[in-house]
Amino acid sequence: MLPALAILAAALCFSTTGTAQALAGVDASPVAVGAARIVVGGGILGLLALAQRRPTVRTPRTGAATGMLIAVGAVGVLAYQPLFFLGTRENGVAIGTVVALGSAPISTGIVDAVRLRRIPPPRWMLATAIALAGVVLVSGVTGGAVALAPSGLLASAGAGMSYALYTVCGKALIERGWSSTRVMGAVFGVAAAASLPVLLVAGTSWLLTPSGIALALWLGVITTAVAYLLFGWGLARLSAVTVSTLTLAEPLAATLLGLFVLREQLSLVSGVGLALIAAGLAVVSVPARRREEVRDAATPA
Repeated sequence: MLPALAILAAALCFSTTGTAQALAGVDASPVAVGAARIVVGGGILGLLALAQRRPTVRTPRTGAATGMLIAVGAVGVLAYQPLFFLGTRENGVAIGTVVALGSAPISTGIVDAVRLRRIPPPRWMLATAIALAGVVLVSGVTGGAVALAPSGLLASAGAGMSYALYTVCGKALIERGWSSTRVMGAVFGVAAAASLPVLLVAGTSWLLTPSGIALALWLGVITTAVAYLLFGWGLARLSAVTVSTLTLAEPLAATLLGLFVLREQLSLVSGVGLALIAAGLAVVSVPARRREEVRDAATPA
């Protein structure tokens, strides 16, 4: 269960993003905050990766393939935040979040199925369906008919695909013998370098305030560096599709933080949604645990 718990701990770190921004109350655009998060957190992960760097024998072919995986993963990291924020701006936070988070496991399943040439197991499909139903209920989008902007839906779905790209690319690098720390450091380090000019254009004056620097450090250190170290460790031991479903714990934890920290109200429908998410996570964790036990038993002492 340790790898599953590591992913759940990462999701808990991710879930503090909204609460931290609400408590900080800084006057900064979402693009600026997102760029600062990647610059700080990606920079830390990049330095950790450099510290673990070892000389390896590479052929032109393997070197090009590895570089492509890092580049595609970094593009996924860079694309996620602006697409996510565009989706929530066009269709509202609830719908934008549901489409982005809901499409992420589906996109990961599709991309991983193409990569491995096999479909995800039925248990994963069941667990993901249960958890996604919970995400929909927690979001409150079932309260009535809403006119949806197609551009916003595409942006949110693009955010889900961006998540799938860096998750599957990270898994592929791990399968090539890279440590999870090196993988996260390489992908997020490249993304951090690319995010620096975005941050400078979006504005940095908010970083000169106590609340601004505290927010940037929290988002960079906790919700990125620590979170993705845990995420990478779990990804090295679980399938990409299992990891993508386990990260649906993020809306569950975010809702609980809103309830207990921000004093938000919890409706009966949202309560049922939380229970469904928890049930889905429990279902998907069972095969993860059994796979680990089988692999450990097969390893010679």
